[in-house]
Amino acid sequence: MITVNIGRTFLRAYNQKYEKELTAKEFFEQEYFELFFNHPKYLQWPTNSPFVQMKKGQKPHLLNNQERIEKLDNLHEKIATGEIDASIAIGFPASESKEFATTSGLVTDLMINHSNEDIYYSWIGSGLSIGVSGGYAILFDKPDILLKTYEGWKVYRQFLNNPTLDRLAGNKITSWNGQWLSYSFSKEFRQFFDYASLDRHGFFKLSNAETVIETVKWSKLFFNLSKQFPENSFTGYVFSFGQTNKTLGFFPFKFQHAQKLIGFYRILFGDSVAIKDASYYESMYGIHLKRACELGAIGIQALEPEGLRKYFDKDKMPNLSKSIIARKNGQSDVEYATIVQEAEKKDYENKIIPFRIYKTWLLAMITKNKEQISDYTQEIAKAIYEYRAADKKGSKKRANIVENQLFASKTKKGFLEALTEIISEVEEQRLSDFKDLRDRIHEMTNEDFGYFVVLLKFDYAYQTRIS
Repeated sequence: MITVNIGRTFLRAYNQKYEKELTAKEFFEQEYFELFFNHPKYLQWPTNSPFVQMKKGQKPHLLNNQERIEKLDNLHEKIATGEIDASIAIGFPASESKEFATTSGLVTDLMINHSNEDIYYSWIGSGLSIGVSGGYAILFDKPDILLKTYEGWKVYRQFLNNPTLDRLAGNKITSWNGQWLSYSFSKEFRQFFDYASLDRHGFFKLSNAETVIETVKWSKLFFNLSKQFPENSFTGYVFSFGQTNKTLGFFPFKFQHAQKLIGFYRILFGDSVAIKDASYYESMYGIHLKRACELGAIGIQALEPEGLRKYFDKDKMPNLSKSIIARKNGQSDVEYATIVQEAEKKDYENKIIPFRIYKTWLLAMITKNKEQISDYTQEIAKAIYEYRAADKKGSKKRANIVENQLFASKTKKGFLEALTEIISEVEEQRLSDFKDLRDRIHEMTNEDFGYFVVLLKFDYAYQTRIS
């Protein structure tokens, strides 16, 4: 099972880093049990395991030290007698005499012999699961990632043991791992931090009853891991544990794609803008992880920005126009200036940043001459805007051709038909631009054509905004 392999990789790296020679059982007793279960609040809630099976009158947070040791001994005993199921070996199939139970995950029907050490490895590996939004977790068989995740266990334990943080929920190690790993590899990481600083980075969510660990969005984790592994692509295992366990499988995570996307963002809009917008693109990029896995790899295509897909619809045009704020009677200069400033800020966050994010991704998806295409689509958008703006007063003929025929086209044929109508009456100085556009569209693949039209929509909307 994958948890065994992860646990083995981790312990090998741990022993090397800390110059120890611990077996899996020794590590489990000295580190895992002490951090995860030898406290009133657990880090993990392994379903049906000895640690969560309570005798009459027992409650986890009221157990004394001796009672917790008894549960550890109970686990040792079950492992020693050869019991292997999901309650004893994490990630193994649930106990069933003839077939795997519907709650089983990460399993195989191949006959594999497992040693007692493997069972302890499975616990260690399970504690290194990286939770992400969408209810899924990821396991990377990479020592650097596993050791960094381990460092976070101690931080979570310190917080849970802090009496001033009594509302902090336990049993959330998977969600914690995702937040911790993302933060540890981000540019925001500071060696000296506290609960408040992590709260500002989105670690926690306050509810009426308790403070829970907010699950990190997979794309944010992806971008931050890519900073540590900018040229790498390696495999991650995607799964979930719940009432029904799910195994999505092994997928290549192409971290170099994230860095290419960020680099292209800098080329388009400048380094300072890219840094300023970082938190936005980390949160906006990325479709649901399950859908991303259906693509077969986690890379540029999986990073499709949230909200972009609606603009592929023929009737949806972007609106990047500036908000017009009318001044009310009796409003002072300061009051009016404050309202206008707030409106400009909302325009920047809700229109300009998404425009930049959408444009970057669309250009990244068009496979050839990305930098040239960026300049090209801006120039063509300007030409289309000039064509529409030259319409006769009161007429909407050209606007209809542009928005309801050209941009509404689902096929190259429809686009070229609309373009032919534009060419028939376009000004002479722009004729060669539209003829060149016709030739380029003809040579594009259908996939590139779809991305190109949406990109052109956004550049056209931006041209409308600044004209």
